[in-house]
Amino acid sequence: MTPGPLHRTQLAVEVADYLRTRIMTGVLRPGEFVRLDETASALGCSVTPVREALATLRGEGLVKQALHRGFIVETLTRGDIVDIFWMQAELSARLASHAAENPDLAEQLDELGAIVDDLETAVESGRADRVLSAEFAFHRKVHLMAESKKLAWFQYSASKYNPLQLYSNDPGWGREAATSHRRLIELLRKGDTVGIKSEIVAAFDDARDRLIDQLESIGFWDDEQSPTEEARTASSA
Repeated sequence: MTPGPLHRTQLAVEVADYLRTRIMTGVLRPGEFVRLDETASALGCSVTPVREALATLRGEGLVKQALHRGFIVETLTRGDIVDIFWMQAELSARLASHAAENPDLAEQLDELGAIVDDLETAVESGRADRVLSAEFAFHRKVHLMAESKKLAWFQYSASKYNPLQLYSNDPGWGREAATSHRRLIELLRKGDTVGIKSEIVAAFDDARDRLIDQLESIGFWDDEQSPTEEARTASSA
């Protein structure tokens, strides 16, 4: 997750992606300030795209702006993460169900299979960048097969909260993803919409749990009160 030089095009979008990933993985924690100058220096850009990116993240509820003080990371709860992945699972399952009705299904499934071949090769060679590319290509292909642009747009917007680097650097996740994709291809071939949803929900539940485990491992929520402590505080107020 070490930043490198960014392309000049769509800088604000790339900066927003960078900061969003840092927030979702706990590198930036609730209550911390996001410094414009420091971020711009780390990414090799001016403060303008950083400011624009933070305005985007404020609209998403990931940061808030304090008058004359800059931007502060908002609270991120376990419930937030559960909701984010639930939403993605529902949207993805709907898209995949539509994809199963594609008139050129057989040909499209052959292309999906070739993408999974690429994913497996990338995982075994330890090429995280190629893992990301293959994973993106697989989901994009399914969404194109669904021929539901509005639904795909909502899913794309929701998927921005996935810290993909967390997964792409994990060979175990990569192998499981490839196996899941092959099962999904067969379910699409059969038109089994119940099985399609079950497979997709399981995949997103796994991604959700991996992210929560990662945040817990770094003590992300250590300062939170337990339910018992919250009740004790409320009763004594």
